Amino acid sequence: MRTMTDTAQKTIPATEIKRRGLSVIDKALKNGPVHVLKNNEPAYVIMAEDQYRELAKRYRKSYLNRIRRSLKDLKQGRVRPHTAQTLIDELHLEA
Repeated sequence: MRTMTDTAQKTIPATEIKRRGLSVIDKALKNGPVHVLKNNEPAYVIMAEDQYRELAKRYRKSYLNRIRRSLKDLKQGRVRPHTAQTLIDELHLEA
């Protein structure tokens, strides 16, 4: 198991998990999410269930806030309907 100091991410090669089993993940998860390397490249992220739930909760909250801001902009007339062609024409671009 190694730690990438430049990104401060805990990483484990997939071969290490295959060789040592889930106990290596359980131990590493105590320090936050674990990035699994496959062919020496990041391929997966494993995180504890409570961390996943918090991430999902924050994503939903952010998504709903973006929708609310968009609806407010629409209601206040700050949005104009466009097609791709009208945008290309306004920006004087070639299609």
